[in-house]
Amino acid sequence: MHIVTGKGGTGKTTVAAALARALAADGGRVLLVEVEGRQGIATLFGSPPLPYEEREIDAVPGGGRVFALAADAEAALMEYLELFYGMRRAGQALTRLGAVDFATTIAPGLRDVLLTGKATEAVRRREGGRRRPEGRFHYDAVVMDAPPTGRIGRFLNVNSEVAGLARVGPIRNHADRVMEVIRSDRTRVHFVSLLEEMPAQETRNGIAEVGALGLHVGMVVVNMARPPLLPGDALSDAAAGRADLGELAAGLKAAGLDDAGDLAESLAEEVGAHARRVLLERRVRAELAGTGAPLVELPLLEGGVDRAALEGLARRMAEQGVRR
Repeated sequence: MHIVTGKGGTGKTTVAAALARALAADGGRVLLVEVEGRQGIATLFGSPPLPYEEREIDAVPGGGRVFALAADAEAALMEYLELFYGMRRAGQALTRLGAVDFATTIAPGLRDVLLTGKATEAVRRREGGRRRPEGRFHYDAVVMDAPPTGRIGRFLNVNSEVAGLARVGPIRNHADRVMEVIRSDRTRVHFVSLLEEMPAQETRNGIAEVGALGLHVGMVVVNMARPPLLPGDALSDAAAGRADLGELAAGLKAAGLDDAGDLAESLAEEVGAHARRVLLERRVRAELAGTGAPLVELPLLEGGVDRAALEGLARRMAEQGVRR
């Protein structure tokens, strides 16, 4: 199981989708699960809103298939009651009375148990169902587009959340099964960050929190990385405000631009800002590397993200060692 988190705005849904595609290479079956109710996966793949069912959303070269599920706490509860108690009608009655919303509002840990429970059930599921517990796993991997880093620890530590609700009984047993998968050494929590101070700080905090919970940290995906436009010495000079105006003016003049001298001064300011940004990114990258988690870098996509772009990002991940 691959759990993908990151500060809002870092592109974690895009990274989760690209990761699912990378894991589906060479004929793999991968389930991509969304738990925040934003329909971000549907938007990303240009499909209608996803229902509460697993459906194929993308085919990957080599025979791989990506399925998607928009997890919903209410629907998960209905399924839970039907599977374990044969009480679907009772659950529907509770829904009409608003009891489900009431329960998950006053006990948010219950909502997290239901959402994570659906994803972890998909991890454990085998071909042939309960009658063949030794059968092949239904999915080769499950990727969860999880809540942001500010909530990831509480979201994943559902066992302690439920302890205050039920120390024994079916809800506690369900939470224990969820935690068995989340704590498994085959589950990893991946963090998505930009080369900016706030996302990087949240990533470092999240890694520390997840590690303290006894969960396994995976990789840090540095998203929207930009290549430097200047070589080393020129970069340092530009950052210090020592850009060669004469060289800039000569280049502008050779390009056929008038007022090359004035333009060179303006361009020098832009070059200096770029250089300072690059040096900041290098420092932030070093801080992220200091967490000990492997770094995977994905480029900034100027034209937005579509299926072709996702294929390119998945290929970049594979080139950096991301695979089943």
